[in-house]
Amino acid sequence: MKTLKELKFFLILWITQSFSALGSAMTNFALVIWLYGESGSALTTALLSVCSYAPYVLMSIFAGALSDRWDKRKTMLWCDSFAAVCTVIVMALMLSGRLEVWHLYILNAVNGLMNTIQQPASDVATTLLTPPKHYQKISGMRSFSNSLVTILTPVLATSVMSFFGIFAVFAVDMVTFLAAFLSLLLFIRIPDIAGNTDKKESVLSAAGSGLKYLKTNPGILWLILFLAAINLIASMYDAMLPALIIPRENGGESALGWVNTFVGIATLAGSIIVTLMPAPKSRVKVICNTLLFSMSTENFLLAFGRTPVVWCIGAVLGWIPIPLMNGCMDVIFRTKIPAEMQGRVYSARNTLQFFTIPIGFFLGGFLVDEVFEPLMSGLSADSLPVLLFGGGKGAGAAALSFVLGAAGAAVCLIFRGNRHIWELEKE
Repeated sequence: MKTLKELKFFLILWITQSFSALGSAMTNFALVIWLYGESGSALTTALLSVCSYAPYVLMSIFAGALSDRWDKRKTMLWCDSFAAVCTVIVMALMLSGRLEVWHLYILNAVNGLMNTIQQPASDVATTLLTPPKHYQKISGMRSFSNSLVTILTPVLATSVMSFFGIFAVFAVDMVTFLAAFLSLLLFIRIPDIAGNTDKKESVLSAAGSGLKYLKTNPGILWLILFLAAINLIASMYDAMLPALIIPRENGGESALGWVNTFVGIATLAGSIIVTLMPAPKSRVKVICNTLLFSMSTENFLLAFGRTPVVWCIGAVLGWIPIPLMNGCMDVIFRTKIPAEMQGRVYSARNTLQFFTIPIGFFLGGFLVDEVFEPLMSGLSADSLPVLLFGGGKGAGAAALSFVLGAAGAAVCLIFRGNRHIWELEKE
């Protein structure tokens, strides 16, 4: 009961914002299905994600500076409202028969910009609403809700569209928005930050202060660069996965669906574990070891596996440690970075840590199509690579998976030896 009382306002925010995130994810999923049905182009639908993600990478550093200046609650309310307006515009254009692809691109870019501003405000609000002793617990809870949204979105969006049509998905999105908006407006008060940032400071200068903080705190900076390197490999994995599973003899779209389902189940289980487990003695060791375990298991099982069962086991082993890593990293950031600097530093982190993701997607697709598949197809049936990774289409992706596993393990071992990261263990 004491814990519930201490986390009362965080729980209200967490539940309602997670509810709203589910509605937004359902709308995004439904629009991808609708757009693919209209265009028949995978590239056209993929550009929806690019339009959402580009503002996040490009503008994060400035969004954090603004977030530290602005009232956190008002910032979240305004950003939620802009996202809701975008959904209403899509509904109106679709009802009138005037919805075009470029409309969706522009609206997704606006939504991406709003998310860029809202996320640092939400992260700092979570810090201010939560006693430090509960940081690990609330990190696990947030990871749990994100995993649940990932699992439920395709099921719920597809079901609602099938029975009631796409406008019912929009209606669900609006209901969840109203629940989150009214809860934040009426029931939650976010404390002011002691020693708040100087509002006379220019936005450009404030944005630069996030980078300056990282320069003078090399442990945080090297931890972010570690995650950037892991994100590069993980996004190459994401680009490679369909090419590995769908063409294989025991693969196909259903097998890919099962692997993705087990990824969601594994992250959900990992979120429960990190919520309930006691604080580890060494959070840096947990980060390094969980990432090493993840990189050293899933990619190799995907590379050498021939059946969905093996692939699903690889997915579980690869993803169940990730919430533990995220939880420890979250606690380090919240305890090491002053609250009045967190918006700017988190935004600088977002730019540095996530810019490698689009690069990884491009590299993964290029290496599968232009390097590994042609290489494997030119080998004889009794050659060692064919014996290891199989023959036919998909063998090249399996070979790339092996390379990614080795590269991921090497990255973990290299960064594990970085003394600046280990200095984060000091009080």
